[in-house]
Amino acid sequence: MNFVWQNFLAVGLGGFFGAMMRFYVNLIIGKNFPHDLPLATLSVNVVGSFIIGLLIGLFLYYTPHEWLKLFLITGFLGALTTYSTFAIETFFLLNSSLWLGIVNIVLNLVGSIVAAAFGYKVVLYFLR
Repeated sequence: MNFVWQNFLAVGLGGFFGAMMRFYVNLIIGKNFPHDLPLATLSVNVVGSFIIGLLIGLFLYYTPHEWLKLFLITGFLGALTTYSTFAIETFFLLNSSLWLGIVNIVLNLVGSIVAAAFGYKVVLYFLR
């Protein structure tokens, strides 16, 4: 991989749009679906995992420019999904409710893995 300014710009721009999307999802879900579980974080993690599964499957058949992969995966999806927020929210949930903390862990981990696999399999199904 070439470390040229276009690659840094691609990651930065993708990160900007991913972070803005995450902020927007947090506003919409937090305002419209108040819940004890952090649904906004769960949503971006599962949807982002589904999208990365789609993209990785798609990139098996089509090879885009390196900057496009960096923009979409490293930048956009890297900023959209969040492990650190998941970690601290789970920590607080475990302190207040062991049950909700465990549910949050299972939904994020299993949900994200299943979503990534499903996205990948969807592309393979349609492109074979």
